[in-house]
Amino acid sequence: MLVEGPVEVVLDDGSTVVSDRFTVALCLCRRSRTFPWCDTSHRGRGRRQHG
Repeated sequence: MLVEGPVEVVLDDGSTVVSDRFTVALCLCRRSRTFPWCDTSHRGRGRRQHG
């Protein structure tokens, strides 16, 4: 998910992370090694196809 910055994210443990970039990609799949920021780790996994 792309979000216009700056961005402050509150994590599950209550800590916060901040990015002052103009646009940031948030990880929604939780596979990122840089969570909550997306590092495209989701691309390495095959997608499930429906149908």
